[in-house]
Amino acid sequence: MGSPGAAAPGSDMIIARIVGSNSHIDYAARVIDRLDTDSPPEASDHCFGQFVGIDLGSERSVGVIYDSKLVNPEYATFGPRLSPRPALASFSPDFIAEQGILIGILLVGTIDNGGRPIHGVPRRIVPPGQEVERLENDEVRKFHSGANEGVHLHYYSQVIAHAGPFAVPLLDSIIDELCVACTDAERQRLQVLKQSLLWQGTFGGMRL
Repeated sequence: MGSPGAAAPGSDMIIARIVGSNSHIDYAARVIDRLDTDSPPEASDHCFGQFVGIDLGSERSVGVIYDSKLVNPEYATFGPRLSPRPALASFSPDFIAEQGILIGILLVGTIDNGGRPIHGVPRRIVPPGQEVERLENDEVRKFHSGANEGVHLHYYSQVIAHAGPFAVPLLDSIIDELCVACTDAERQRLQVLKQSLLWQGTFGGMRL
C-alpha cells in the first residue's frame, strides 16, 4: 500500500487538499508536504498557471493555480528558540505542521463522466479536504479542445473578472502553454488574443 497522498501509478499526482474558499469558484488548498507523504510534490507541480483537477464523483472540476501564500507562524516569533528544528519535529509536530504553502485555485470548468469539457462556472461545491490533482499536458489540451478540435477559452471573461491583478499574466501563461501543441491557424488566433492582453496589461492600469 502506498503512502497517503501519493499518486497511484498512471493517475494524476495529488498536490494539495482544499482547506477553504473565497467564493463559489475561488478556493484555497494546502500543498501536501513530508508530514503528509514520503513523496511530496515538487515546486514545479504547483506553480503559477498549473491546471488542476478535483474529482467530485459525477464530474471533475477543473481549475488553475493563480495565487499562493506562505503560512509561517514562526515569522512573528522573535524570542530565543529553545529547541533546534530537528527536535521540534519530534517534540512539537503540530508547530511544524502549521507551516506550509497555500495555493489559490480559480475554477474554470468541469469534465463530465463522458470526458466532455465544459467551460464556465461549475455547479458543484467543492467540500473541504478534497484532493487536488495536477493535470497532465494532454489532459489540459483535451479540456481546451472543442467539438471541431479547435482551441477554446470560454472561461476568458471569468478569469478577467475573478483573478484580479493576476488575470492578465495568468491568461498569458495559459496561452503560451496552449500554443505549444496547436495548429498554425490556432496559434495565430491565440497570438492575437495575447497581443490584446499585452495592451490591456500595459494601458489598462493607466485609466483613471
